[in-house]
Amino acid sequence: MGAVVQPVEINHIVGGGAVATLYIVARDRAAANDVVDLYRLNDRAYSLVQLMHDATPEERKTTASGLFNATYALTVSDSPAVTSSIAGDDQLAELEDILVGRLSKFGITDARVRRDPATQEADVPDGQVMNKDVGQVERDLLVLAADFAQSDKLTASLRFSDGQWLNFTEPITPAGPILSWDSLPLYSLIAGLIIVMSIWSLRRLTAPYRMMETAVNRIGKDLKSPPIAETGSREIRAAAKAVNAMQMRLRDYVEDREHLAAALAHDLRTPLTRMRLRLELLRKSPAREALAHDLADIESIASSVIDFAKFEVTEEKAERIDFWSLVEAVADMFEDASFDEDATPSRGLVCIARPVALRRCITNLVQNAVTYGKKAHIGVQRSGDTITLSIRDEGPGIPQAKLDQVFGSFVRLEQSRNRETGGLGLGLTIARNIARGAGGEISLSNHPGGGLLTELRLPLAA
Repeated sequence: MGAVVQPVEINHIVGGGAVATLYIVARDRAAANDVVDLYRLNDRAYSLVQLMHDATPEERKTTASGLFNATYALTVSDSPAVTSSIAGDDQLAELEDILVGRLSKFGITDARVRRDPATQEADVPDGQVMNKDVGQVERDLLVLAADFAQSDKLTASLRFSDGQWLNFTEPITPAGPILSWDSLPLYSLIAGLIIVMSIWSLRRLTAPYRMMETAVNRIGKDLKSPPIAETGSREIRAAAKAVNAMQMRLRDYVEDREHLAAALAHDLRTPLTRMRLRLELLRKSPAREALAHDLADIESIASSVIDFAKFEVTEEKAERIDFWSLVEAVADMFEDASFDEDATPSRGLVCIARPVALRRCITNLVQNAVTYGKKAHIGVQRSGDTITLSIRDEGPGIPQAKLDQVFGSFVRLEQSRNRETGGLGLGLTIARNIARGAGGEISLSNHPGGGLLTELRLPLAA
């Protein structure tokens, strides 16, 4: 199943979205400010030209000197302040055409506009801004005046029909910060709410996937696990219904073949029994001993297949099991099995599994060690929430490339056809299926000191 989105990943996604949003807002504000600045310059140009177009050149100079201030410079001269007749960009070129078209009725024949960097420092002392006696409105006005004084300028030159130029500047509106100490708490609150809502929404949207991931893992460990409850939203119910249908079909498929194998092996017993009875009639025939040996092999194979099929078909409830006692009971069945010297009895190792099946699993592992490795050295220990049973034999071990192959059905590394030495290749298969059914696993490795090391790991019961 695909990995579910984690809260940390959600935070990264939301954080990236917030940064992108702030960037877009900042660009929109800058674009809006540009339009406002052009509007203010256009409006001021109209007002000044309307005021001065009928005046004489000297009267215009007198009026300009009366309206002049540091922020909004205004002069009347015989030469333009904007010397270049080519606009700096398309936006200013379009504005120049608008000014000429709008002011031509007042005798304006040419308009030039350019952007100039700020050249004036703020003349508002910090002490005046921080003065406690100054009200909030006055403080905001002082700060804004300082910002305007330090902002870039738009400089315009308009030529009257008599050749005189009207020059004035218009400060560009300073772009305020998107984030400030005053707005930061609000942004933080909104961002927190967005993160919480995003986590809630994504968890709700991914709930069917998490449910399917859990269900598939559970089915992989135990095909006979109970079906999922088909409750919740429409999506969750549909997913649960599909998983339950898949589990039902898989279970029917496996059980059909298990019953088929068990039935075939069971039905072989009847002709085998008749063959054994007829074999008894061959008292001193040279073929009698060979036929008896072959019949014994066939009977052993049939019994093993029945046992293998019964393990899957038989219904047995899981119980709490004292693991040490169970291992000790199995070890007593084999003369060549013994506990390691450092193994100390522990009655606190409890696992949850099917008792008969788990006993079969441990018996198969110990029997393999004794059969192929002469002796079985057993150790039991706890590591966190896991119980580990280690069985080391004194045999030649297994080639590294074949350690996983031996878990397959009817796989035997001992190539003789002797069932006493080669076995049937079902012991490890059954043992691993039992271990996985209990939530555990079996692994094989070659011990550094020689021999094969088999480890059975099971989860410790709560």
